[in-house]
Amino acid sequence: MNASDRLSATFLALADPTRRAILARLAEGEASVAELAEPFSISQPAISKHLRMLERAGLISVGQDGQRRPRRIEAAPLAEASAWLERYRQLWEANYERLDALLDEMKRQPAEAAQRSASTEGTAKVVRRQRTRKRRR
Repeated sequence: MNASDRLSATFLALADPTRRAILARLAEGEASVAELAEPFSISQPAISKHLRMLERAGLISVGQDGQRRPRRIEAAPLAEASAWLERYRQLWEANYERLDALLDEMKRQPAEAAQRSASTEGTAKVVRRQRTRKRRR
């Protein structure tokens, strides 16, 4: 399976809330099928189907402990998905930084315009006063 197929399988497996909940439980430590099925109101065969999907994606593996076959989480596919998402996070952050800079500039422009306007109004008042004084003389 190539990297693109692995990534697709990972995201397909993560698309289901039951499978994400199973992974969250396995993040705490290995568990049997019965232990994984416990919190869900679905049948054990349905849980087994979810587990097979997670196994095909490489997100979990099956161990052997006597008669017990515990499942455990595998980090590599999640790390690949995280790395793929990280590239886009950096792109979004760069876009947000540009947006922040633009908003800062837009906030400064009205303040600067108001200062110029106030300065212009002040100058106009002085000129009017001077004209008025000249007329009175």
